[in-house]
Parts: sequence; structure tokens; C-alpha cells
Amino acid sequence: MSMYKRKPGHEQPYWALGQYKIRIPFVHFKLELPEIIQGIVLFTVGLSMIEIMTSVMGISYEAALTITILNQFLMLLPSIMGVPFVGGFITALIPVLILFLEGYEPGTEAIQAVIAVQIMLAVIFLLFGKTGLGEILVKTLPASLKAGILIGAGITAIMAEIQPGGRLTETPVAITIGTLLCFYMMFSLSFKALSKRKKLVGRIASFGIIPAIFIAIFIGWAVGEYPTPNVEWGITTPSFGAVWDITPFVIGFPTIEMFIGAIPIAILAYVIAYGDIIVGDKLIERVKQFRPDEKIEYTFKQVHMVTFFRSVLNALFVPHPGMAGPIFTAGTATVAERYTNGRTSMDSIFSGMNSLSIAFSIGIFFLPVVTFFQPFLPIALALTLILTGYLCITVGMQQIKTETEMGVAGVMAIVLAIYGAAPGLVVGILLYFLIQRSRQKQDGPKQQESEDEKKKIS
Repeated sequence: MSMYKRKPGHEQPYWALGQYKIRIPFVHFKLELPEIIQGIVLFTVGLSMIEIMTSVMGISYEAALTITILNQFLMLLPSIMGVPFVGGFITALIPVLILFLEGYEPGTEAIQAVIAVQIMLAVIFLLFGKTGLGEILVKTLPASLKAGILIGAGITAIMAEIQPGGRLTETPVAITIGTLLCFYMMFSLSFKALSKRKKLVGRIASFGIIPAIFIAIFIGWAVGEYPTPNVEWGITTPSFGAVWDITPFVIGFPTIEMFIGAIPIAILAYVIAYGDIIVGDKLIERVKQFRPDEKIEYTFKQVHMVTFFRSVLNALFVPHPGMAGPIFTAGTATVAERYTNGRTSMDSIFSGMNSLSIAFSIGIFFLPVVTFFQPFLPIALALTLILTGYLCITVGMQQIKTETEMGVAGVMAIVLAIYGAAPGLVVGILLYFLIQRSRQKQDGPKQQESEDEKKKIS
């Protein structure tokens, strides 16, 4: 229950703080049990980032676990401050970020490089949020370059897992079976049809890739690819001292060279994040027509500023490789879908979004779950990255229509995947102006005539 009740057709009650609308559990919204249960299971996906922190960034497991805990609380900010999204990571950036970090020594250098990206990303969100340049940039960015970014990120993610020395070669049985299960459960039409017919299958499908991860874990343990976990009982104890020791106040702030090197990564992160914001906005616009009992109001400026705050806090205190993603798309979509069932099913869009976010923060304190997953973190990370790669490639290909766009996007993607963000962006921009732009100017009138002829025929 909550202290304040919403009148039909009005906004969910809140405390105004400038442009932000603060909502507190039990005061402005009630907790939704289905989202709490789901969140306590789904939080385990976030544990996969520990593998990146301990291997690529050179952080101790205790510090990485504490960073994960703190980051879960920072992910509460969007929905608490009036944005109807579940906060998340900029997932498609992660493989490109890993490639970027390979140029730095694990430890102080790699951590400073992550901090540099977070600070540059914060600057971009602040600047573009205040001026509205973000919408202009993403709308004017050629489709071939958007596709090149996404396809390149997808290739990077999959290459990192399947290349010699990657996680697939180390534990082939668990990751192969887990990947096939992920693809079947996420993209198979037959599984979607089955989930609609069978209630139990539908409930399993609502947990995304978690069931596939659990099966892969069991198989990996059964065939001896992973050891038996040493499950501990109690509550997870954060190691704040270990995290403080890797903040820029102790290890020092990034160098100018690091900031310059971080700019291309931050630009890619913003383009990907803005696309996620558009997806989230479409989800909210869709559910509004089902729920006239609640008025949902927010702005893109709010989203930008909340993400700016999160990025600054990440950079100063929580160097998390997932970055401050404005939306956890899968979680937001799940809540939004249940929201359409009416007020008796979910009181407010904010009660659902906040409940899922709060559950992420609660779940990570269950020490038995955390310690159970500890030896299996490579599986969770591998399946997350492979699935991310698949999605990036498919979404990227949907952006391009002509042969020229395909060529520009394809070459850019390969360069980005092999050499990194900066060379990829440079090659993509050069190819766009040398090939695509010049060809558009030359073929423009002919293409228009051809389109007019097609219209006459139809």
C-alpha cells in the first residue's frame, strides 16, 4: 500500500524537485509482487559484469561485487526521479569497450580508462540534454553509420567469445548448449507460439535468458567444465574500502590522452543509448492507450539529465563497465506489457518499474545466490555478449536498404570490430562521403524518377 492514492486520469503522486518527480516506495507507490519476484531472479544477469571487472579491468572480486551492488542502487534513479524506465546498462557498447580496454594494462590504467569514458559520456548527456543536440545528431547520422556501429559491436561481441582462447574454446559444451537455448527461447517462432499456449512456458519465457543460463550452468558443472560452487549463507557484505581504493580520488584521474581516446567510445555509447531511449518512449506511448486511468508525463531532457547524474556518480565512485544505460529494455518491456492488463493488475507504471529496480538491489544481498553464481560468471557473461551480438547485428542490418549503405556499414563494422571505435568511425565517415554521399548526389534525380514511375505503376 502507499500513503498517497492516484485519482483516475491523474499522474501518480510525487514530490516535485525542479523538473524531477520524486516517488518513494510506500509513500507514492506500492510494491508489485510479480516484479519483485522477477527482479530477484533477473538481478543475476548483472553479476556477469563482475567477470569483466576482475579480468579486463584488474579489480578484485570483493571490489567488483561491491561496485555491482552500488550500481544496482544507482539504477534506481530513473524511475525514482520520474522516468518510467527501468535503468540498465548500455549493453551493446560492452564488447567495444572491452576491445578499447585491451589497450590498457589491467589495474589502474584500465580503471582510469573506464572512468574517462564515463566522464566523457556524462559531458555528452549534459550538453545534448540541455541543448537538444542529441535528437539532431541521431536523426542526421546516416543509417549506414548507425548500422556500422551496431554490426561492429555485434561482431566484436561474438568474435571475443568464439576466437581461439575465448570462453567458448575453454568451456565449449556449456556455452554452445546455452547459446542454442538462448536463441531458441528468445527468437524462435515455435517457442513464442508455445509460450502463448502453455502458461508455464509463458512464465519461463518472461525471465528472458535466465532459464538458459541456469541450464548451461548445470550442464557445465555436470561435464566438469566448472567446479562445484562453495555456497555461503548469510547476507552479502560490501567492501566499500576496496572500492574507495580504486576511485579517481585515490588512483588519480585519467590523463588527457585517456580522455581523448575515450571520446569515440563515448560517442558510440550515446548513439546506442539514444536509440534505447527511443525504444523506451515507444513502449510508453503504446501502453498509454490501454491505461487512461494514469497520466504519464516525462521528457527526453529528464532522461538525459538523470543519465548524466548517474554517469558522474559512476565515474567518481562506481567505475562500472556497463556504463549508465538509460533503460533496461527487456525489463521495461516486461513491466509495460503487464501494465496493460489494468489497474487491478498493476497500480501504476511507476510502481511496476520501481518494484523491478528495487528487487535488483534486494536480490544481490542474498549471499547464497551470489556465491552460487561466482564460479559460473564466465557462462553468464558469454551468453549475455553472444546474445547482445546477435541483436546488434540484426538491428544494424535493419537500418540499411541500399547496396552502397551495406558496403559502407559492412567495412566500417569490420574495422570497428578489429581496430576499435576511433578507426571504425573514421573509416565509416570517410566511406560515407567518398562513396555514399557522392553517389546520392549523382543518382538522386534518377532514383526520384524511378520512385515516381513505381508509384504510377502501383
